Amino acid sequence: MRFLNSLSGRVLLSLAFGLGLGAWLHASSEPLPWLVSTAEAIGGVWLGGLQMTVVPLVLALLVVGVAAVSNALAAGRLTARAIAWFTALLVAAITLTLVGVQAALALWPVDPLSAQALVAGAPGVEEGQGAQALEFGAWLRSLAPSNPVSAAADNAILPLVIFALFFAFAVTRLPEHHRELIVRFFDAIADAMIVIVRWVLWAAPLGVFALALTLGLRGGLGSTGALFHYVLLVSLGCIAVALASYPLAVIFGRVPLGRFARAIAPAQVVAFSTQSSLATLPAMVERARDHLGVPEHVAGLVLPLAVAVFRLTSPVANLSVVLFICHVSGVEPSLAQLIAAGVVAFAVSISSVGLPGQVSFFVSIAPICLAMGAPIELLPLLLAVEIIPDIFRTVGNVSADLAVTAILNRGAEPAEGAEPPTA
Repeated sequence: MRFLNSLSGRVLLSLAFGLGLGAWLHASSEPLPWLVSTAEAIGGVWLGGLQMTVVPLVLALLVVGVAAVSNALAAGRLTARAIAWFTALLVAAITLTLVGVQAALALWPVDPLSAQALVAGAPGVEEGQGAQALEFGAWLRSLAPSNPVSAAADNAILPLVIFALFFAFAVTRLPEHHRELIVRFFDAIADAMIVIVRWVLWAAPLGVFALALTLGLRGGLGSTGALFHYVLLVSLGCIAVALASYPLAVIFGRVPLGRFARAIAPAQVVAFSTQSSLATLPAMVERARDHLGVPEHVAGLVLPLAVAVFRLTSPVANLSVVLFICHVSGVEPSLAQLIAAGVVAFAVSISSVGLPGQVSFFVSIAPICLAMGAPIELLPLLLAVEIIPDIFRTVGNVSADLAVTAILNRGAEPAEGAEPPTA
């Protein structure tokens, strides 16, 4: 009953009901053009409501996120080491995902008929439409937009992100009263956009039902294989992050494998049940302090900072989603577009931390789709089944947070007044 009362549960049921009804009508009668066009229009209006918040929300979140990281860097040596580790791991995860997911899809492709059925249910998307090829020199020139407003209007997301980052770093150099004023202004804009997104998501069951009905009317149940493929692909990417946390703690944190596994297991259970890194924070602090031997001052600084600005599964899962969309829709991104997607994935992984799951899904992935030339019209259908990968996103994040905490504990300075540890 609790599942049915949640937005994720209602959206998933709407997907199943819409797809089933559409498939039944598809099999039992002639096509109904008026029903298809009506359902497509309703789904398109709902999708447009989500799209209209992407540019202002990304811009506002980047300014606030960079300000938060800048403030954290000023807090001391341990914080600077934490930010350095977060950055290095995010870059490594992005690189491995761009290579690994494309290789996985090449070795384990989605069934073409199922992919065609999935794409048929998204308004305005045609299989094999392809992404616009970018010449590398032109791509480099586009990084500095001569008109940021025009870039925003044209959905040129990477130039907009570059401008937002420069603007955000410039804000951190202003006098404190000016800096606080601007950050609070953009924080308010972000909050207002999130309110709008919440309003749009309130209608998510209707929007997803309409899109799923269109999907079923056009292709029956043929798309279920592609949806299952998607869930498995993204979930495996997040599980890989969780598994990679063990050798990281062993090699760089010098924690015995068995001890680390026993220490983090209860926190992983909490993460699995709550699907929230923030809700798992107390359990992470307790396990790090009492079972990994991390001092209070290290665990109390690193873990809240990790929850605030670091989610290792974010670029892995988000890039996996976009590469899956490219795969089923026949888009072949160029090297420049892959690099652009990696840069945007890094930026949004920091800026969108702390947003509700359904909000962060669209806000984090839509800009990457725009950077890679992938159609965003498939996102609402994938949002409906995101409840399953989201579980593994949280488990992977919690595992990585505890691994980084164990790493940073090595070489950390003792708290003022504390006795140094004895050998």
